[in-house]
Formats: sequence, C-alpha cells, structure tokens
Amino acid sequence: MHFKNIMKLSHHYQRMIATVKPHINRLCLAFVSGSANSLLSNFSVVGLIILFTDTILIGKPVSIPHQEYVPPFLLDLIHRCNAFPRAELLNWLILWMVVISFLRLLTEYAQSYFMNDVSQHVVCDLRNSVYEKIVRLNLSFFGKTQAGTLVSRITYDTTVVRDAISEGLTDVLFQPVEIIVKFCVLFWLKYMYGISWHLILMIVVLLPLVVYPVMRVGRRLKKLSRSVQEQVARINTTLFESISGIRIVQGFGMEKYEIDRFNQQNRSLLKTMMLSISRMIVVSPLTEFIGFICIGVVLWSGGKLVITNQMSPGPFGAFIFTLVTLQKPFKRLSRVYAINQQAMAAAERIFAILDTPNEIADKKHAKTLEPFKKEICFEHLSFGYSAQPVLTGIDLNVKAGEIVALVGPSGAGKTSLMNLLPRFYDVTEGRILIDGVDLRDVTLKSLREQIGIVAQETILFNDTVAANIAYGRPRTPLADIENAARIANAHAFISKLPLKYQTVIGDRGTRVSGGERQRLSIARTVLKNPPLLILDEATSALDSESEILVQEALHNLMRGRTVLVIAHRLSTIKDAHRIVVINEGRLAEIGTHDQLMRHKGVYKRLYELQFRV
Repeated sequence: MHFKNIMKLSHHYQRMIATVKPHINRLCLAFVSGSANSLLSNFSVVGLIILFTDTILIGKPVSIPHQEYVPPFLLDLIHRCNAFPRAELLNWLILWMVVISFLRLLTEYAQSYFMNDVSQHVVCDLRNSVYEKIVRLNLSFFGKTQAGTLVSRITYDTTVVRDAISEGLTDVLFQPVEIIVKFCVLFWLKYMYGISWHLILMIVVLLPLVVYPVMRVGRRLKKLSRSVQEQVARINTTLFESISGIRIVQGFGMEKYEIDRFNQQNRSLLKTMMLSISRMIVVSPLTEFIGFICIGVVLWSGGKLVITNQMSPGPFGAFIFTLVTLQKPFKRLSRVYAINQQAMAAAERIFAILDTPNEIADKKHAKTLEPFKKEICFEHLSFGYSAQPVLTGIDLNVKAGEIVALVGPSGAGKTSLMNLLPRFYDVTEGRILIDGVDLRDVTLKSLREQIGIVAQETILFNDTVAANIAYGRPRTPLADIENAARIANAHAFISKLPLKYQTVIGDRGTRVSGGERQRLSIARTVLKNPPLLILDEATSALDSESEILVQEALHNLMRGRTVLVIAHRLSTIKDAHRIVVINEGRLAEIGTHDQLMRHKGVYKRLYELQFRV
C-alpha cells in the first residue's frame, strides 16, 4: 500500500511538472540565468576572499601549491595581483566586487522574473483547464458537489500549485546546481591549496543528515495541507450561500447564526493553518542547526591546521565561507519537500476534477442535428438519479407546432422529463428521438441550439442589459436586441433605466424586479430563435400584473414554435393543444382541459384542489 501511495504521488507530481512543458523556453532562460548567478556567486567571491585575506591584510603573496592544476591564464592573473601594491590592489578588488555584485544581481533578477513568469502562466493554464472542465460537466456532477468547493479548486488550489512551481521547482532546479558549484569550489580549493581530504569528507557525511527531519515533517504536512484546502472550500461554500441568500438570512434574523458559523469555520482554519506553519518553519532551524554542527567540526579540525601553519588563512577562509553558504541550498531544498507535499494535496484535488468523466458527451462520430421539422418521440423512457427511479415507461409523441403542457403533483417527474430533452441527463432506458434521430447520436451543440428554455429561476449575469439579452452572441446588432426586447414586453422598462440597454443589472439581475428579469430571459430566448421551447414554471413566481406582461411575452415567443410547458397553476395552460399528466413517474393521462375534466382523474383532482371547486 505504501508503495502504491508513493507511485500515486509520483504520478501527480509528474503531471504537475508537465504543466510547465508549454513554457519550457522561459524555464531554460531561468535556468541559464540561475547557473550564471551561481558561478558568479561562488568562484569569483572565493577568489576575492583569498586575495583580500592573504595579499591585502597579511601581505602574503598568493601561492599555488599545485600549479599543474591551474590554467596558464589564471597563473598569469595571480602573478599580476601579487605584483600590485596592497593599497592599489584593494582599489581594484573593490571595483571588481562592485562589478561582480551588479552582474550577480542582474542574473538573480532574470532568474526570478522568468520563474515567476512560468508559474503565473502555469496557474493561468490550470485555471482555464479546470474551468473549461467544470462548465462542460453534466448536471449530476453539480448536484453532488458544492459550488464553494469548485470555486476553491480554481482559486486556492491552483495558487498552491503556482507557489510549488515558483518556489519548489525553482529550488529543485537551481539548488542542486548551487550545491554542485560549491562542491566544485571545495574540490578546487583542495587541489589548488592542499585542503585536507578529511575536511571534505566531514561535509559529505554530515550535511545530508538534514534529509531525515524533513521527510518526517513532510508526511504530516500533506495531511494538514489537504485539511486546509477542504476547510477553505467549506468557507467558500458558506460565503456563497450566505451572500447569495442574504434576504433569507436577514428576513429570518439569522445574522448572528451565520456570523457564528463563519467564525467557527474561520477559527478551525486558523488552527489548522498554524499547525501547518509550525511544521513548515521547524524545518529551517533543524537544517541550520545541523549545518552549524558541521561548520563547528570543520573549524575545530581546520583551525588547528592554520594555527600550525599547515594551511594558509586565505584558502581556509574561502573554504569556511563556501561551507557556510552551502547551508543555504540545503535549507532551501529542505523546504521543497514540505512545499511539494502541500502542492500534492492541491494537485490531487485539481486532477480529480480534470479526470472526472463526463457522462454527457458527444459520441465519436456524432452528427449535426438537422433543423426540427416533424416530431419529438419519447419511447419507453425510464430515468432515475443513481439507484432512485424517477420516470418509468414514458411514451409520448409531440408534433411540430404543438403546445403540450406537463402537469402533475410536486415531485412527479415533470422537470426531470424536460431535462432529458436538451440532454442535461441521459435516459436510463428507452430513447428520445427528434425527427427519428436519437439524441445521443447528435452533437450537444446542434441539439441545444434548437432548444430555448425559460425557467422560473431566471439566471442573469452582472453585465449590461444588452449583453444579457445577446448572451452567447456578442456581435448581435443593437437593433436586433431591441426587437427581441419589444417582443418580450421588455423594451418599455429598459428605456427607463439610467443607461437603457447599457445599464449593468447587478449580480443575478438584482437591480431589476422578478417580472423584469423574466422578460429579459424571454427576450434572450426570442433572440436565440429556437424551434423548440421549454417553459418551466415560467410564471408561477410572479404577481398578477407581472404575470399578464410575461404571459403576453410568452404568447409572442410561442408563436410558430413547438412548446413544452411545465406549470403548477393550471389556469395558465388551458389553451394547450394537449395536457400530459404525470403521476408518480408515470404518464397517467393525456388530453385537452375539457377532456381531462370529464375523465375525473388526477388532473380533475388537481384542478379542484387548486381552485377549491
């Protein structure tokens, strides 16, 4: 099991790193900049330390015990430096130090810029991918997943992955280079100045000891990080619910309850965050402590060699400097494991979304649905959510141009039946045909282009009136938008808005009334001009005056189209060509209003209950 977990983590890490691949050019620029920075920060600085200590401070010329290992140009440079007066050499040394510092800072800036550029592009790509996946998933997925959780995936989790790339991947790429360069410096000092082998071996043995505490802390961090991300998702859900339902919150006087609920979740997040932070920050002191033990051992052993004149102070000082600075890459690498453990928890959640199979998708060779002309057939149709049956044995034909009303008790399956027509869900048994073609054999785009939906819960966006009416058709001329609004009885109230069609109507259309929102929704459907209409409880939530205006708009919209109407208010469907009664998931009755009233079945009972006949 442990091996499987390791393989799973490795797979997630590989997928996460694979997101960098499209930006490999920027990554190469960052790597070149970082490598140049490492060379400038090590070899040049070590040379300056030796010159400053031996030649300038002590007045001792730089000597190379093993000149056979030194290139001729470097020997020539050393002889020239030894020939300079000490004061003049100090001036040149300071100038060289300034030049080196400028070049080092320049390469450091380039490395940081390109790595951040890569990480920002990766998080942008990830957010696009996750959002694209989410909006294409079928409705059953949204029934099982909270909106706040999905928002957290796109906002918080992708940010964690970004940090893992901007910090973790940076360190994975550059700190090994830094360590290799520093060990090259140490070996260079050993061969050029006769540094003892046992000092090198001490470093090689002691420094890798930092890995053990890092591994121990990292395993716990992954669990804590997953808990943090889940709690952030819960907070997002609470925010989404309470802010979108603020009228209910205030209307029921539940402000204190919601404040306490949010405070409790926020405090729980704080506690988990501090546990995670405490484990993150303990890594750095641990590695630093081990590093100082190593330095202490080397100082004790090497210092005695300097005291007994077996080693020059300059090379030993350069050796100690390199050893001290060697702590930094080990400390940085010790953080990588912890950062990656946090990122793995976020990556698992992101990839869980990306790997979610879409149950409603086009077949491999799906064809375009031809414009609707003849009839819709529901053949031996059954449907259920998971193991719960909702519809059973539905057989129904709807002719082109016909208005068919669906009625029945609450929970009978009317809306579920209509959700099957645009393939928000797929049937579990039977099939739905449009002009003899199974819906599952055509593309979703061509199917849904022919269906317009006007629902009780009108969804509008925080955009202009014109943009909401022309949703999905951004280049629609204003004249066409105004014509659709007139047909929907919306032009009059739109003309009274401050900026008319350019007025922003707020989140979910909160700056206009319920009837006005409904008419904007109808105008949007008018502009779409579909041959098939689904009216789902379209007037049940309106007052009488608004209902008259909306009903008139609906009559305009329905003219010349095939319409399926769902309504609880039976007074609104008397003019339907046929009324289909659904009861307990089965088709109970079909007929006109008068026929069904004479039949004395479910419809008559519902009618009498509603009107107290």
